[in-house]
Amino acid sequence: MADMSHTKKIGQIGEDLGCTFLMKRGFAIVDRNYWKPWGEIDIVAQKGNDLRFVEVKTVVRDHLPVSREAKVGESDDDYEPEDNLHPWKRKRLRRTIETYLLDKDLDDEIDWQVNALSVYVNREGSLLKIELLEDLIL
Repeated sequence: MADMSHTKKIGQIGEDLGCTFLMKRGFAIVDRNYWKPWGEIDIVAQKGNDLRFVEVKTVVRDHLPVSREAKVGESDDDYEPEDNLHPWKRKRLRRTIETYLLDKDLDDEIDWQVNALSVYVNREGSLLKIELLEDLIL
């Protein structure tokens, strides 16, 4: 049980850092942790008429990731947060976004896309790096 609360705490830290990251880029945070039984949207952010549904993936590292070309499987440090966006996760996210758009009665003209934030923190929860992956295909 202690592991679960630690995991949730790290996830919360990552989402908080992600919100700060987006706000510094001119986005307003309009929703967080929008939940339905079939899925959750971590962050909904808006700038003008552009809406972003943001999936946040946070990992703890002792150091900054070296490069994307690192050989996978040699250590836990090779794991990239966005690797956790499996096809079934994407399908659930699509359904949740469709529900969100209907629930909020948003104009059909609004432009939206799905982004992912890979948040790297150290063991104390301090930010090491954030990577933004834009316009993911669901």
